Amino acid sequence: MVTNLTLPIEKITLDVTGMKCAGCVSAVERQLTGYSGVINAQVNLLTEVAVIDCQANTVDPVALAEQLTAKGFPSQPRSPVAGIASPTSPSTLTLTQRHEQEAKEQVRRLAIAGILILFSTLGHIGHWFNGPMLPVLSNIWFHWGLATVTLLLPGRPILVDGWRTFWQQSPNMNTLVGLGAFTAYTASCVALFLPRLGWECFFDEPVMMLGFILLGRTLEQRARRRAAASFESLLALQPQVARLIGSSTLATPSLNQEKGVSEKTGGEMSRQTRRHGDAQTQRMEMPPEISLTQEKGQVTEQPGIEIPVEQVRIGEWLRVLPGEKLPVDGEVVAGKSLVDESMLTGEPLPVSKQVGDKVTGGTLNQSGVLVFQATRTGSETTLAQIVALVESAQTRKAPVQQLADTVAGYFSYGVLAIASVTFLFWYLLGTKIWPEVLFPMKEGLAHSMAMSTTPLLLSIKLVIAVLVIACPCALGLATPTAILVGTSLGAERGLLIKGGDILERIHKLDTIIFDKTGTLTRGQPTVTDCLPLEKLTAQQLLQLAAAAESGTSHPLALAICHQAQQQQLPRLTAQDFYTEAGLGISALVENQRVFLGNAAWLSQQGVKISDAVQTQVQNLVDAGKTVVYLAVAGILAGVIAVTDEPRTEAKETVKLLKNLGFRVILLTGDQPNSATAMAQQLSIAPQDVIAGVRPNAKAAAIAQLQNQGFQVAMVGDGINDGPALAQADVGISLHEGTDVAVETADIILMGNRVLDVVESIKLSQVTFRKIRQNLFWAFGYNALAIPAACGILLPGFGIALNPAAAGALMAFSSVSVVTNSLLLRRNLSSQGNGL
Repeated sequence: MVTNLTLPIEKITLDVTGMKCAGCVSAVERQLTGYSGVINAQVNLLTEVAVIDCQANTVDPVALAEQLTAKGFPSQPRSPVAGIASPTSPSTLTLTQRHEQEAKEQVRRLAIAGILILFSTLGHIGHWFNGPMLPVLSNIWFHWGLATVTLLLPGRPILVDGWRTFWQQSPNMNTLVGLGAFTAYTASCVALFLPRLGWECFFDEPVMMLGFILLGRTLEQRARRRAAASFESLLALQPQVARLIGSSTLATPSLNQEKGVSEKTGGEMSRQTRRHGDAQTQRMEMPPEISLTQEKGQVTEQPGIEIPVEQVRIGEWLRVLPGEKLPVDGEVVAGKSLVDESMLTGEPLPVSKQVGDKVTGGTLNQSGVLVFQATRTGSETTLAQIVALVESAQTRKAPVQQLADTVAGYFSYGVLAIASVTFLFWYLLGTKIWPEVLFPMKEGLAHSMAMSTTPLLLSIKLVIAVLVIACPCALGLATPTAILVGTSLGAERGLLIKGGDILERIHKLDTIIFDKTGTLTRGQPTVTDCLPLEKLTAQQLLQLAAAAESGTSHPLALAICHQAQQQQLPRLTAQDFYTEAGLGISALVENQRVFLGNAAWLSQQGVKISDAVQTQVQNLVDAGKTVVYLAVAGILAGVIAVTDEPRTEAKETVKLLKNLGFRVILLTGDQPNSATAMAQQLSIAPQDVIAGVRPNAKAAAIAQLQNQGFQVAMVGDGINDGPALAQADVGISLHEGTDVAVETADIILMGNRVLDVVESIKLSQVTFRKIRQNLFWAFGYNALAIPAACGILLPGFGIALNPAAAGALMAFSSVSVVTNSLLLRRNLSSQGNGL
């Protein structure tokens, strides 16, 4: 057992179809978690995706998918590229194509059901309004035929799926509806073929009931597709082909033939040559020397051959024409153009790209021809990672959903039990306690009883109503629809929220902590003052500092090195570097030991700082500057002051967060006076400044606040922010931050705007409110509808829901939940501020 725990964990993603309600989700999760080697499984009803955590190299995705398929849930493993089905799978339909196919089939069944309902209604008009009966249409055998056709045609998939899941001991919504419809049909057939029993025939009930349910499912399906539209638009951003450029032995199409038939020919030739091994494949390559020997215009005019985007390899040169999407991530090697990056950052204005600039797959080239070298392909591209993050977020469940999942898992069993109790009660006791319920009742909300009924028939009708009105769908859709819409809208705006559980944590936040450097500031500090001592010049002081700082990539080190480069100072040789995080560095420069850092670091090295120097330093600190001391051979040699300007939107961000009721705290390793000066510029209260904190102590500072009862979010971007981001209840990172920060964070701001912290919190809050509304409606509907269907209103008010009305109410409950989630976009827009 211990050995298993030490094995690394890998994720497997499956496309799972055939799920109809939350009961199906629960059944799929039970099947997956029961498979050997699987640790955890989460299934999304809307996106039809299962994400499985398992022990590495212990689970075969194909075998796992085959097991699910055998249980009635057709499945296939995902390929490494997010959102793309495995090429080995028998199905080649994309998610959008499959949804379109299902929608057409659903509309076809609804049309047939509508025609049958029309004939059934015409046949009952005379009966309902005491008018003349229509010949043929009012014949009981005609209505028997309508009911029979309804079960065999539009209702057949419901009956088949309901029986299959019942047989496999995982009943779902189709089990309940199918059982109700078949029971109504069977009872009516008994009344028709055995008239001496005196039972009422109600062949119109299964026709109406199935018609209403199909109508509800069609509306629900359309609403669900609208909810998933934002996510599907992310998948559609990925181009299918790339244009490889360079010389080749292949016949390459000329520049004026790149569109039309020649593109198809080139693509076919490329695909044909790539079917063989590398030794036999005639790949087009761009020689490195071409960028040096040819003018940029000549490079951008190189013809290209189209290849599938999944065949692009790192290092290859690709050509993108105006109006085309970039196929993969890369670096521009020739050309200049404006690129629309709104899919990545949410910013509508295009960004200028030229040689040396990074470009992202899925962004739109607008004005010029670009040639770029592929740096990331397949699942490693930014777009693929965004899709994977969004899909993972839509699968991760909020804790508030746990109760709904628990109820949904046993919902069908509970409804079957309630239906059984309802039947026994009314058949054995109810009709004896209240015999008046067997006589004709008034219409209205009540079931229309034109003739006296029997205890058995009344009990059967109530059972049918219970089976049909219960709605596990509303429970199953309450959270996934809101998360799907919320996270997809966030992705459109450059806000990546990694899961439903994060939405709930954000809803509880009361404190936002900001790192200073690179988060509230630009992250591009500049040297403002050089105060040399001990007979050094300002240039010599800067030279020594730059040499010592050349061994680190800290923002202050980069600022000092950049200043030395600007002054064209000769670089001194340095070696034997040592860094003490949060304090300073030491290095051997020109055979002299140099110490560079804060006052505490120099004090540890035995360097004394005179009162006169401290007075000068205090003036710099009061101006909001960061001071770096430099000592040579144990003697203070000078002071360098560096400043990092706040971001333009930093002050507005702090103001908006305070207006939302959050406490805003500045957490930094800077000296207290410097940090307080920065805080004053941003309207952060002095008591909300935590300064002089070493990187490894940031997490401890957050833990201390949490121990005091605060719910904390941390906003940062550096390597040393990783532990703090992990410690916080919610970690928020800028996309331009380090990989450690991005991996650790719960929310990633793709636009690198600190103002997006406010937008991400607003989005999360509104989405979580939608989840609560949906769950309240789903639980409330079932809590009221099921007792009404059981006949609780029958003795006192004479009200009994008929099966057709029950079917209509059940359909309405599911549609209302999905529609409420779709209103999320309107709610966000009404709040303004870009949402």
